[in-house]
Amino acid sequence: MGTPHSNRTVKRAPWRSHFPAQGNSAGFHVVLQGSCWLLPDGGEPVHLQVGDVAFMPRSRGHAIADSPGGGPGSETGPETVLRCGAYYLDYSRAHPALAELPDVIHLPARVGHYSPLRSAIDLLGHELDTQDGSGAVAPLLEVLLLFMLRTWHEAHPSDTGWVAALRDPAVHTALQAIHAEPAAPWTVQSLAARAGLSRSVFAQRFTATLGTGPLTYLTWWRMTCAARLLRDTDVLLRVVAEKSGYTSEYAFAKAFKREFGVAPGRFRAQGRPEAA
Repeated sequence: MGTPHSNRTVKRAPWRSHFPAQGNSAGFHVVLQGSCWLLPDGGEPVHLQVGDVAFMPRSRGHAIADSPGGGPGSETGPETVLRCGAYYLDYSRAHPALAELPDVIHLPARVGHYSPLRSAIDLLGHELDTQDGSGAVAPLLEVLLLFMLRTWHEAHPSDTGWVAALRDPAVHTALQAIHAEPAAPWTVQSLAARAGLSRSVFAQRFTATLGTGPLTYLTWWRMTCAARLLRDTDVLLRVVAEKSGYTSEYAFAKAFKREFGVAPGRFRAQGRPEAA
């Protein structure tokens, strides 16, 4: 999910802050006190009140302000306190759980309702307000992202997509197997057996839920793992190929180029500024 960061912001009306689009970030705003407006570039204004969370899973320019027409002024009006942050993500391989979300997500506070999302926000605020809480901030930001996604999906259930796949015991079992052992010689039959279904029923259910066939998804995951190894390690191409389920470097390189549009060696070089 990349490197997250967060900070506490205090504003007095009238005020307005603009956040330009950044190609690799997902942003969020939590209203701790007062209220404000989220103003997506080219989108409809969203009124945010105490306890509300706004999440932008893809880079989109937006502003937050005390009113839709808010701007600089005497700053003597009502005070608004916000927790704002961003996740710097790898959009070369966007996670399906993020790819299927709308551009702007509004998660209203529910008074009197227990919310793990609210608990995560409170814990994050506590750690950021102490002098010795820096070690817990990054993990708490990861938990916050998890609960933002979970809260939205619970309010918008679907029979298709990534979250639906995790709720289907058979598809979930197959995904766990693929993720745990991407280099294994998986076939539709062996994945179906792991999931406890016949080959035809499994293939139909997997495709209907995720919108792609089991072996197509397997290739996508193998290439995702390979890209991570190329970007983050110096292991030999032969090792990357083996860990990605290929016994031939040539076959791996051909599959990788088909997926990313560049050869593995060039991909590795492009991902390292010092090699440019």
